[in-house]
Amino acid sequence: MLVSDADQQSGPGLAVPDKEPLLEISGLTVEFGSGPARVRAVDGVSLTVYPGETLCVVGESGSGKSVTALSVMRLIREPAGRIVSGSIKFRGRDLSTLSQQEMRKIRGKEIAMIFQEPMTSLNPVFTIGEQIAESIRQHDGLSRRDAMDKATELLGLVHIPSPASRIKEYPHQLSGGMRQRVMIAIALACDPKLLIADEPTTALDVTIQAQILELLLELKEKLSMAVMLITHDMGVVAETAERVAVMYGARVAEEASVDDLFENPMHPYTQGLLRSIPRIDLDNETKHRLEQIPGSVPILRSDTPAGCRFAPRCKFAKPDHFTRTPSPREITPDHKVSCFLYD
Repeated sequence: MLVSDADQQSGPGLAVPDKEPLLEISGLTVEFGSGPARVRAVDGVSLTVYPGETLCVVGESGSGKSVTALSVMRLIREPAGRIVSGSIKFRGRDLSTLSQQEMRKIRGKEIAMIFQEPMTSLNPVFTIGEQIAESIRQHDGLSRRDAMDKATELLGLVHIPSPASRIKEYPHQLSGGMRQRVMIAIALACDPKLLIADEPTTALDVTIQAQILELLLELKEKLSMAVMLITHDMGVVAETAERVAVMYGARVAEEASVDDLFENPMHPYTQGLLRSIPRIDLDNETKHRLEQIPGSVPILRSDTPAGCRFAPRCKFAKPDHFTRTPSPREITPDHKVSCFLYD
């Protein structure tokens, strides 16, 4: 087990004990396009994932969450997209400097990813078993029969009934929830140390969403792996996270333990997200109309002026907030926020 007894006693949402980070992203900047029209999808993002923990990266669509995850996997298609600066260290090794051949040995084996759309992520012309066995044969060198046997075991691990028969079926023969379970089985085929889940419950109904999230937490404990979960659903964050990074405008706006973030949100954007969640625990007298954050996420081009990205939508913004860029500040232990309100 990667998590000691002392770590387990600390409980979810508390500070991670001092230990070597499994994944350390520092100053990551990613751009798409060229010339004056190029878009900066990630701008100076720094995140850390420790062994055995769940880090949730949350924010609106367009905030840079998925691009950050794809950058870790080195799946940004060049030359249209590229990592401009920063480092992505996994177990002390900078992934941004590795060749594609070296990355192929890491993808699926040490770092695995569950992609956003199970409907389109599976190949329709291959059986479920062939798609799971491919990664096993590639990284573990097993024979076709042994790889298929392990694929059958993995289907059982993710609670797909009758795995021996299901393994011969094609993606179109499975429901959306089952296809997502197959995606999880593919990701876990080679016992990765880090699992990146990019909105794994997208396009699934509420009941199936709950089952998938419960399954991810169960497998995380069983396999002693770290999870980087990307979502825009604060309910998912509350149920699964130990630490949370809130992204906005290609940057990290706030980072804290899940308990601290929900009890004491500091960034106006985080406060707005939490105020937009329906509350069923309040009585009729204390209920109020859900608030919305005015405006929309900015499109970040290379010539975007300096300033707080959230300032155009923030009721606390002052004139100089549109010309100066806030730096991350540690307000309390393990609670960082990028906001001028705490200068």
